[in-house]
Parts: sequence; structure tokens; C-alpha cells
Amino acid sequence: MKSKKRRAALKSRRHGFRRRSPPGTPPGTLVSEPSAPPTVITWTVYDAESCSERRVSGLEELSPLSESSGTTWIDVDGTGDATVLEQIGRTLGLHPLALEDVVHSHQRAKVEEYGDWLFIVARLPHLNGELETEQISMFLRRGVLVTFQPRTGDAFAPVRKRLRDAASPLRSAGADYLAYSLLDLTVDAYYPVLENFGDRIDMIDEQAATSNPRSVLHAIHDLRRELLFLRRAVWPHRDALQMLARQDRFLVHETRLHLRDCVDHITAIMELTETYREMCADLRDYCMSLVGNRMNEVMKWLTLTATLFIPLSFITGVYGMNFDPEASPWNMPELRWTFGYPFAWSLMVLVASTMIYTFYRRGWIGRREDAFEPSVATGSAGGSAGSATSATPERAAGEQNATRRHDPPGADREETARNEQAGGTVRGERGD
Repeated sequence: MKSKKRRAALKSRRHGFRRRSPPGTPPGTLVSEPSAPPTVITWTVYDAESCSERRVSGLEELSPLSESSGTTWIDVDGTGDATVLEQIGRTLGLHPLALEDVVHSHQRAKVEEYGDWLFIVARLPHLNGELETEQISMFLRRGVLVTFQPRTGDAFAPVRKRLRDAASPLRSAGADYLAYSLLDLTVDAYYPVLENFGDRIDMIDEQAATSNPRSVLHAIHDLRRELLFLRRAVWPHRDALQMLARQDRFLVHETRLHLRDCVDHITAIMELTETYREMCADLRDYCMSLVGNRMNEVMKWLTLTATLFIPLSFITGVYGMNFDPEASPWNMPELRWTFGYPFAWSLMVLVASTMIYTFYRRGWIGRREDAFEPSVATGSAGGSAGSATSATPERAAGEQNATRRHDPPGADREETARNEQAGGTVRGERGD
């Protein structure tokens, strides 16, 4: 029961669209989702020599932290407290419209400028039984990066691990390269999801030919629905990353070069997603054809059985007519015959055997592999045509070489001379 409720809630969260603020609410009003976790702020300052990371307890600490000498990363985990988010926005100077998009976590991937801040939205996939995505929001300016994660759990743990390594190139780069690293992590997270979908497609392909196709159709429908959900999440990333790769105000040249690699990855992910959707459509058509073929096979046997009993029913009906043999010698004289009953059975067996043999000869039952092989034509004219048709290119070339070997010596030279003489005559006529 709990599993069904969880799946229903997951489908509602994935496929439903729920805006918390009622219509007519002023722009920039923050209305948090009741089920969102409380807000936890993590502050990280790093440069080439050092890296410090700690939790921030008070919002008054954000102002001096954001003005530190190194690169500052402020990670806000959880968007359940709208009051705290509003104070963060006022302290750091974040635009209210951008903060509203942070709270309403159904946004598509995009890149927007708000004064001194560059606002970036991406969607991070999670495969926990079924596919779901998490909105990742970033605010970037020179030397400072602010990120928002609406769910509990650190999705940026691999990047934090790289920051703690003193030999990592990330330590000597700026906040724009940190934003690129987080986006690269988000894009690469789609590859395990696609690998899982590929394995499921292979498994469904194997089951389609061995199990009941009707049961496989439900799995294909669920997989195709998840691929459609993945396509809606992935598709806007290409335009957002291409726009970001052309951004020269907030990103340095080296970061823009690395973003091109992200664009290539997201393009490959989009193409693979479309390929999987087409494969699901092909599998669905294949299963439908299997169902149709099985139904046709059942109908064929029912039709053959009914056809077989039509003449038998006719014979039974003829001998079931109530004609009095004593009234006329033509009224079914075989009814008084000693072998009348065996004769009727023999006639029905003969008719049924003849029909079964005819069905077999036509390939309707007991079909063999060579039933549809083309037959070779016979007869004088047909034999020559059949031999010419069935001749292989190697055999034709061999016969042509054998014919040339039997030509008399000098035949080729005489033919060449005749051709040259004929060509000269034609050229002379054209000249006249």
C-alpha cells in the first residue's frame, strides 16, 4: 500500500504541474512547497593554496563571506523556508523573480542575466526505481557562486571532493569554472540513466519473442513514458549551454572552451534519447505484429477446421433427409444397402483426406522452408529461359571465355579491321 502511494506521489511530482502561488500573486512572491526540507547553508572559500568549508548558522555572516579574497561558493540545501530565502536574496542582491524560479522547481534549463548576476537553471536526473529530476539553480558573478538544491543530500559531492584536493585544477580556477564543473556533473549524470534504459530495451527485446507480447507492451509503454519525460528534461539544456558558451561577460575564454564539451555531450544524449524512443516504437510495432500473427494463426486453424467440416456436414445432411425408400426406388436406395453406413464413413474420410492433402500441397499446413522457393521453368522455350535466368555471373563469364578460346586465330584482328573500315566509311559520308 505504501509503495502504491509512493509511486502515485512520484508520478504526480514528475508529470504534474503545480504552482504554489495562486493566480494574481505579485511577481517575486516566494511560496515554498510544504514538503520541502529546511534550508541549510554551506560556505566554501578556496584558492590555489587553501580551501575552507563550514556551515553558516546566521544570515548576517553571508555579507562579509561573499567579499572574501578567494573564490566563494555558497550552497543552499533545501528550499522549504521562504523567509530564509528572501533574506538570502536581500543580503546577496539576488533578483526576486530569479528567487521565485528557484522556489518553483519545475523550471526548464535556461540562462538569464539579472544585473550583476548570471542565473542558470539545470535539471539533475535521479534513478531511484523510476526516473525523476531535481532542479539545480545557480547565481554566478565574478568570484562568487550561489547554488540551490531543493532536496536533501549533497548532489555536488564529487565536485567538493575535487576542491579538497590541492592538486586539482579547480582550486586555481575561478567561480565560472566551478559553475562549469557543476554543469558538467549534471550533464554526465544522464549517461547512467541512458545505460539503464538501454539495458531495459535489450531485456524487453528478448522477452518480446519468448513471453506473452501483451505483457511486454505494458513495459514498453512505461519505458516510452519515461523516455518522453527524459526528453523534456534534456532538450532545453542544449540551448542553455550554447547560450552560456557564448557568454563573455561572466565566463573567461578557457571556461567557454570547456562548455563546448558539455554541448557535445548533451547533443549526444539527446540523439541517444531519440534513438531509444524510436526503438521503443519499433518494439511496440513488433509486439503488435506478433499479437496479430498469433491471432491470424488461430483464425487460420479455425477456418481450416470449419472448411474441413463443410463437406462432411453436407454429406451428413444429405443422408439425414427423411425420404421413404419404399415410395420410390430413387429415394436413397443406399439406406437399405448392407454397406451403406461404411460407405458414408469412407466417403467422408476420403473427402477430408483430399482436403488435408490439398492444404498441405498449398503450404497452408505443415509449411516447409522450401515451400516458397521459385521453381525452374521446363520445356524447350522455358528451359532456355530458366537456364539463362539461373546462370550465375561466374558461369556466364566462364562460358564467354570458353567461346573466345574456340575462335579461329586472327578472328579478333579481322573483326577490328572491319570495324575500322565501317567507321571510316561513316566519317566519309558525314564529310560529304
